[in-house]
Amino acid sequence: MDEFDWARLSYLLLLLAAVAGWVFVEYRGRLGVALRAAMAWGMIFLGVMAGYVLWQDIAGDVMPRQAVAEGGAVVLPRHADGHYYVTLTVGGQDVEFIVDTGATNVVLSRPDAERLGLKPAAMAYTGEAMTANGSVRTARVTLADVALGQFRDDFLRAYVTDGEMDISLLGMDYLGRFRIAIADDEMVLTP
Repeated sequence: MDEFDWARLSYLLLLLAAVAGWVFVEYRGRLGVALRAAMAWGMIFLGVMAGYVLWQDIAGDVMPRQAVAEGGAVVLPRHADGHYYVTLTVGGQDVEFIVDTGATNVVLSRPDAERLGLKPAAMAYTGEAMTANGSVRTARVTLADVALGQFRDDFLRAYVTDGEMDISLLGMDYLGRFRIAIADDEMVLTP
């Protein structure tokens, strides 16, 4: 532990001692009441945490997802964060992308690349891309068997970044195949 960790630990111990001292003085002679109150607050905290975890599990079922409309158009609903997300099947696995009309290429995050069987640690990062967070190194890859609804590609050029990304980006290399219309909180990709 470095000095910062020791200082943080000391602060937390001092705070714990202050709270414990207050509880001892406030509930002196009524320890049973203090334990019941602590148990009640503990159950409330656990209930809130369980509700949050449960919401994370069911949010995908409750929130609208992409759909294929008449004529093969793909309809993407706007999510609560204001972005559009799309799921492509790559080599039989679903990969979620954020639709980024400001990005030139399809860019995989390291976790998605690993899930697809690629080895980001062993790649030669010879390319460079400019992002909102600055310059990142990229490695060119070819994705096999890519599908979005009825649209299929045997091979799709993409890049893996060595930068920090939470989700993969679907850029104009792929989106340029479609006519893009945005209205009523939906993005429609029409062939």
